[in-house]
Amino acid sequence: MKLLTHNMLTSKNMKTVTTGYPLIIQARDVKVMEVEFRAEFISRMIPKIDWECLCRAAEDLGHLNDLPKSVPDNYENDEDFLKKAHHVMLEVEVINGDLICPESSRKFPVTDGIPNMLLNEDEI
Repeated sequence: MKLLTHNMLTSKNMKTVTTGYPLIIQARDVKVMEVEFRAEFISRMIPKIDWECLCRAAEDLGHLNDLPKSVPDNYENDEDFLKKAHHVMLEVEVINGDLICPESSRKFPVTDGIPNMLLNEDEI
């Protein structure tokens, strides 16, 4: 599961959960896999994500490195920043672990990089 995916997942569909975001990552296996850098894609995704949540997830996994805690002005033209964002968003992957709802503590497994967010019938 890429951190870009994590940034968009929530458990708010559970009947006792209001927000369910951000999910807490409890990783057992994390890999860094090289992905082709596409500056235009990254610059278009940045306004759509929760930057603070992305930074916190990267920090929790030990991959924050020198990524700034806030998006700089004119980031679309800052290739160094875009490459750092690309690395965190697309190259750092949780292979196995759990995503934990911050409100209910319900664990959602991540197996072979795929988060299983299916709810039990009594949770809907």
